[in-house]
Amino acid sequence: MKVITSIREMTRFSENLRCQGRTIAFVPTMGYLHEGHLALMAEGKTKADHLVVSIFVNPAQFGPSEDFSTYPRAMEQDLEQCRTIGADTVFTPDSDIYPAGFQTYVELEKLPLHLCGLSRPVFFKGVATVVTKLFNIVNPHFALFGEKDYQQLAIIRQLVIDLNFDITVVGVPIVREPDGLAKSSRNKYLTQKERPHALLLYRSIQAAEKMVKDGEIDAQKIVDAATEILLSCPDITVDYVSICDPVTLDGVTSIQGKVLMAVAVWLGKTRLIDNRMLVVPHTPE
Repeated sequence: MKVITSIREMTRFSENLRCQGRTIAFVPTMGYLHEGHLALMAEGKTKADHLVVSIFVNPAQFGPSEDFSTYPRAMEQDLEQCRTIGADTVFTPDSDIYPAGFQTYVELEKLPLHLCGLSRPVFFKGVATVVTKLFNIVNPHFALFGEKDYQQLAIIRQLVIDLNFDITVVGVPIVREPDGLAKSSRNKYLTQKERPHALLLYRSIQAAEKMVKDGEIDAQKIVDAATEILLSCPDITVDYVSICDPVTLDGVTSIQGKVLMAVAVWLGKTRLIDNRMLVVPHTPE
């Protein structure tokens, strides 16, 4: 496995791979890797000849009061996991990602005005900027992102269309703990007392699925029921419970066909998110 820290070296390396006719799959991460990241890498290996993984904690997507300085980091452990899964190259860019005097950012107009973008106003500008830079540096054929961060995935898909990147964006399903909790680097922050309460996100989504299966199509009734489940824990503060169009992320009032249910809460000092598609069962004529 090759480890590259220089932007120039990474760009030249990718150019050489392409000149050899080899395809590149790319998994951008902020490190502290878990099974969710490894699922992205495993899928990437099926898509292309060469798997590149980046590890970079992106300061541009953290607000002033957010956890950039304390975000978990474990570079040696991450490199070993990449080696074990069979990554071909790991790109760990240095400070040149945002050199002195940097002033150019990428910002979408509509998709960030929903869900996590409402309470994290700088987040998606930082994500779109760093992903654009990484796409230009790595120049992959495929880029893989987890469906747990569904809004991020939607934004990257739109970015690729709008900026004419010749890249196929692949969404990979959520990887969960055996009890249903969505894998996340931030799960590390949960205390022993908080960990069981984190399951309320998954249970609220399961309850919503059952309501739809039983014939409920009023989105607000489902949101209210899910919110009640979440607030059964006094340590949970609900950021949002949303049922929305899976492409535009605009809220819907009635469930028709397939919609996205997305949930975000604070459990103590830890912010958790989860989501699932809700599908109205087909009714035979």
